Amino acid sequence: MATLRDIRRRIRSVRSTAQITKTMEMVSAAKLRRAQATVESARPYAGDLSAVLTNLAEASSDLSHPAFAKRDVKNRAILLVTSDRGLCGAFNTNLVRAAEVRMREKPQPTRLVLLGKKGFDYFRRRGASILVSKTDLGGVADWRFAEETSRAVLSRVEAGEIDEVDLIYTRFKSALSRYVVVEPYLPLGRETFARAPKPVPGAGMEGKASGARRDYIYEPDPGTILTRIVPYFLAMRLYMALAESAAAEHGARMIAMGSATKNANEMIQTLTLHMNRTRQATITREIVEIVGGAEALK
Repeated sequence: MATLRDIRRRIRSVRSTAQITKTMEMVSAAKLRRAQATVESARPYAGDLSAVLTNLAEASSDLSHPAFAKRDVKNRAILLVTSDRGLCGAFNTNLVRAAEVRMREKPQPTRLVLLGKKGFDYFRRRGASILVSKTDLGGVADWRFAEETSRAVLSRVEAGEIDEVDLIYTRFKSALSRYVVVEPYLPLGRETFARAPKPVPGAGMEGKASGARRDYIYEPDPGTILTRIVPYFLAMRLYMALAESAAAEHGARMIAMGSATKNANEMIQTLTLHMNRTRQATITREIVEIVGGAEALK
């Protein structure tokens, strides 16, 4: 049976843990507000860019850019966006599971582009083929990094090292809701522009069909413009994936730390009740011993 000293020591330990988790919840909430603002401000721009590229693809008679080249798939790649830190519930577990399912769907060799320490640590321990990795994202979306990474992936596709690339990340819906997205990244096609990104209710993109037909006057020709914009479009898609993932990560961590704080407080209440009962039993036993000793002296 635990002594009063042991119970008090455990209460102090749990209370210290509750203070840490409460602080982490507040920090995540503050980061979530900034990350959510970034996502909501970028979504309308990404949607309009997708609409413009849809019209360019429809207007161009020759899609000769290597990013559009569809060939027999001999080597595949998965671009996986996870977090650098844990304590965010099943956030990284769901992403890793989706990547493993995607790797088993097709027999071709699959190489991984891992953005985030958790995904890198998981697949490194299992001996997976890692093409590129980045483990210090910091929970924020960086445009320069997205541009450099997307160009590196595109260059490997152009060189023939990779024939197909999938993008896996977590899309942010609200502080309480998020879901894993698996979508084609390369090669591009006319259907790609209509797919990424989809309008999200409440994000200022309602009523904007990404494939809406518009009349433009192109200078130079649509094919040349499309070729110049493709690298920027790929960088924007990766940047949006990083931004969505960062907001979803902070939301998941805020919820997880809130639940941990609640559980810690409940445990403190249970331990306090147990401590009071133990102390009462100890006092009662001492009184009984004193009374018994007094009766024995009579």
